[in-house]
Amino acid sequence: MIAASFAFAALFAAIHLSIGWMTFLDRTPRSRWLSAAGGVAVAYVFLHILPELAAHQSIFSEELELSPAKAEEAVYLSALGGLVLFYGLEKLVKSARRKDTAGGGGTAPGSGDFWLHTGSFALYNLITGYLLTNRETAGAWSLLAYGVAMSLHFVTTDFGLRQDHSHKYDRTARWIIAGAVLGGWALGVSVHLPELWLGFLFAFLSGGIILNVLKEELPEERDSRFWPFAGAALVCAAALLAA
Repeated sequence: MIAASFAFAALFAAIHLSIGWMTFLDRTPRSRWLSAAGGVAVAYVFLHILPELAAHQSIFSEELELSPAKAEEAVYLSALGGLVLFYGLEKLVKSARRKDTAGGGGTAPGSGDFWLHTGSFALYNLITGYLLTNRETAGAWSLLAYGVAMSLHFVTTDFGLRQDHSHKYDRTARWIIAGAVLGGWALGVSVHLPELWLGFLFAFLSGGIILNVLKEELPEERDSRFWPFAGAALVCAAALLAA
């Protein structure tokens, strides 16, 4: 399983490094492949991650000395925290872009916002890489579902990040976030957190996934495709339910 998890970590890194070469994704209306990838990621969160966390609420209850209802709330509060954090970072970058535009500085975010954006995605990738070897449920099927869903998710997020930062992404950001996911995998092999903390990390990551998918799909200027998104979500949901 260590070798298989490393293979997925290498795949994640390869996606980060090569997104600029996937020119077939750069089109309007939005590529159906990007919308489909978003649908798979959202289905994975709602039908795999969150149900697993709910099933393990007894651990949260025991470790935190909470009632079952309060323990469940703590799990979903962590997911909400991930969503709110990444939403706040997106608002910061877009606010900086509007100020630069108003001041005649163009439309690209400044250096400070670039590093904030890149740093947040490096943390996101560090957690993702760590969870390759430390998931709520062990086993080949769990690893396969996580690896495939996150690979498709990274295609979506990297495409958006590259649109935001253009040459800065190609020159710097892609190397940092690719290194972060490999570093997260290495950390996961050598450091094992208590199951309580794994639950919180999964919950936090699920909130980030939901926000990052929806921010790419919902804006009107994206001209996103509903049916590829919905169809991929339904196919992924059927596969997860069948398993």
